[in-house]
Amino acid sequence: MKPLSGLESLGLLDHLNRGGGDLPVAGDSPYEETMSDTIQAVSDASFEVDVIEASKTQPVMVDFWADWCRPCLMLTPTVEEIAREHAGKIKVVKLNVDENMNVPGKFSIRGIPTLLVFKGGQVADQIVGAVRKEEIVKVLERHIS
Repeated sequence: MKPLSGLESLGLLDHLNRGGGDLPVAGDSPYEETMSDTIQAVSDASFEVDVIEASKTQPVMVDFWADWCRPCLMLTPTVEEIAREHAGKIKVVKLNVDENMNVPGKFSIRGIPTLLVFKGGQVADQIVGAVRKEEIVKVLERHIS
């Protein structure tokens, strides 16, 4: 698992872990290095193993996001909830598009938030925008055996 890097990502993580409020500035609190117990941060370097290879044994949902993206921040609690509720059935990861530019380019990510569902090493579905939990779950249920 890749630790988060960059003060912006760490600040956002702390903001999400504290449950909201104003976005923090660098240095205003101690930071953790993982997103949550159920969501893993991935990078351009780890994508092949953490997503492509992993999707050959179970579906993987990738949340493409950025610190400055308000819809991404709005979608984060929903993604975390889905990850908890479907633990063991689907792997959920997040990829920061500002820190990792190769993978988003390879999969033609033009807007964020974008959720890609991988199955069998390939993209099986795509959801663009901050959509309702029910819509995401409906898509995921098509891929969970």
